[in-house]
Amino acid sequence: MNDEQMVVRCLNCGTKNRIPKERLHDRPLCGKCGTKLDEMIIRCLRCGTKNRMPESRLDEQPVCGKCGAVLAVSSEDRPIDVTDGTFSQEVLSTSGPVLVDCWAPWCAPCRMVAPVLDELASKYAGNVRIAKLNTDENPVTASQYNIRSIPTMLLFKDGKLVDTLVGALPKQAIEENLLALMKTN
Repeated sequence: MNDEQMVVRCLNCGTKNRIPKERLHDRPLCGKCGTKLDEMIIRCLRCGTKNRMPESRLDEQPVCGKCGAVLAVSSEDRPIDVTDGTFSQEVLSTSGPVLVDCWAPWCAPCRMVAPVLDELASKYAGNVRIAKLNTDENPVTASQYNIRSIPTMLLFKDGKLVDTLVGALPKQAIEENLLALMKTN
């Protein structure tokens, strides 16, 4: 595929469309069904309904079409990658709770925990930030927080380390620690 093109999947029919990058802002249409390719699906956190929303209206505080709840529109609905260079800005300078997953690509238990963290990031988007730190590529931060075993999850509140979870814990245990972190003042 040409580096100047992107593949955009149509939310209506599922067709993959190759779109030149310079045309992405022109509200391109699906080649099969003609639907505009600038819409997103946002799941309501209250009732679970999937809401179709144009990207151009995301800053208008959209509400769920079924229950009327304000839709959580956040780029933090999945874990973000942090590095030695971005750790301070993305974790230590963030107000509120942050969970940092210290992992490595070769680590089987880390790969088992990853889908759980993806799910929790989506579930608690806007309330907690979940970050991933590859310890192989970022040894400075890993050694600063004395990471000796992976997966290790560092729990921060307002830039301060509050707790450390070591090992491939079940979803319920991770979620309980996350909820406790969110409730602390």
